[in-house]
Amino acid sequence: MAEPAPDIDLFRAGPVGEAFRPLVPRWCVNASYGLAGCYVVTDAAWRAQAPPGGRSAAAEAADTLMWQGLASIALPGAVINRVVWAAGKALPPSSRIPTLCGLAAIPVIVRPIDHLVDGLLDSTVRKWL
Repeated sequence: MAEPAPDIDLFRAGPVGEAFRPLVPRWCVNASYGLAGCYVVTDAAWRAQAPPGGRSAAAEAADTLMWQGLASIALPGAVINRVVWAAGKALPPSSRIPTLCGLAAIPVIVRPIDHLVDGLLDSTVRKWL
């Protein structure tokens, strides 16, 4: 029996695009955020179809949109932007090393950001959802 295909992390498209900001046209970075945004909306719609534990579909969709928006797009994008910026300040403008630094930072920042967003939502809006 064939093994299932691995999941493709489309929600990482925004930070990956952000890492490539010094090397690609602006529309490419914007398109990466658009792709990540489409993933977030699709994930929220999918999760709202079968919410766990008697939770309403609207609450599940809202929770997913907030969590994914913060943990998958906004915070990683901001962190990677600053990593690439800082590396770019220390290196010549034509260097590809800032992009490599940004790409290398993605797996390092994922878990801390996920835990931060979980804590933030648990202590605020999830009390009412």
